[in-house]
Amino acid sequence: MQIEPILTGNLPPGFDTSTCRSVYVGNIHVQVTEALLREVFQSAGSVDGCKLIRKEKSSYGFVDYYERGSAALAILTLNRKQIFGQPIRVNWAYASGQREDTTDHFHIFVGDLSPEVTDSALFAFFSAYSPNCSDARVMWDQKTGRSRGYGFVSFRNQQDAQSAINDLNGVNGLGIGRFVATGQQKVPTVARTS
Repeated sequence: MQIEPILTGNLPPGFDTSTCRSVYVGNIHVQVTEALLREVFQSAGSVDGCKLIRKEKSSYGFVDYYERGSAALAILTLNRKQIFGQPIRVNWAYASGQREDTTDHFHIFVGDLSPEVTDSALFAFFSAYSPNCSDARVMWDQKTGRSRGYGFVSFRNQQDAQSAINDLNGVNGLGIGRFVATGQQKVPTVARTS
């Protein structure tokens, strides 16, 4: 019997990990090299490939394993591991196309979340409330790798977003905090001409 990691972080709702062999690694210290990243992740199993994407303050990368079990073990054992004093974040990797485009959806702010709340837990709570819930994201502090205590939930229609605000404001759901929801629809930016 293999122990499975709990789905956390910024995964798309309904994401299926059953065939996933790749992990996303975030909050990587700028001194980490691709060779060091590969070496650290070899502790979970044989690495098929490793890619490091460098950014000014904090880099990120992807590690591909030959076996799915190795990827699961990497998430379980290496998430929040300190490298050069900075905790890395490890989660399942996915293609951005696996997430529904919520640009034209209606968004609400959800605050006062417990630190344990993940995107998946937030989505599960609101999708049980409304089948028109399309996405949920907890905001994370890049430096510490911890939740900032708030997030955003998207709905396909305005009525469900407003109902969630009216019905769930102040409600303590799943022991994950008191929802303080206020409506906030993304408004497309329109270029002005003088």
